[in-house]
Amino acid sequence: RTEGSRNLGGTNTFRVLGWKAALPVTLVDIGKGWFPVWYFPQIQSEAAPSTWALAYGAAAVLGHAFSFWVRFKGGKGIATSFGVLLALAPVAVMICLAVWIGAVSVTRIVSVGSVSAALTLPVVAYLLPDREGSAMVWFAVALCAFVVWAHRSNIKRLLRGEESSFRRSAPERGSETNPETSPEFSPQQGEDSA
Repeated sequence: RTEGSRNLGGTNTFRVLGWKAALPVTLVDIGKGWFPVWYFPQIQSEAAPSTWALAYGAAAVLGHAFSFWVRFKGGKGIATSFGVLLALAPVAVMICLAVWIGAVSVTRIVSVGSVSAALTLPVVAYLLPDREGSAMVWFAVALCAFVVWAHRSNIKRLLRGEESSFRRSAPERGSETNPETSPEFSPQQGEDSA
């Protein structure tokens, strides 16, 4: 919370501490989305509507983004959304993951990949049949809108040409870097996507 972009999530952890620290952070965030959507429908009453799984997913994403434990300033919900969709619509999430990988590979900017994948999701949800039917499509639209909203500051920096990318080299660990003045880690340029 005091280093890099000061954003919770795998992207900032990767930038500040490297992949060995970012990997477990990302896996825990994915698990936070996947577990409730997979587990709770199995123990709920058979009379309960299947769309409760969507509610569990929404709660997981919102709980991550507005966490009580960090004064309602959590991450942007990308990894948690991935986990939710992995349980709800694995084919759709794999298509969105391919879009994310392609966009980040080309631009080297994580927020471009995240927003691109989010914009792809409603289209994929509409085209692919799903057990939740039209409710899944509306959930995908809502999730897409939330991700775009969560990335509004990233989008503004993209339009100004100021968004952080992995092309910029981060300072070596142990060097004295002031997050207030460093172009790589300033809050204006380095607010991450995850």
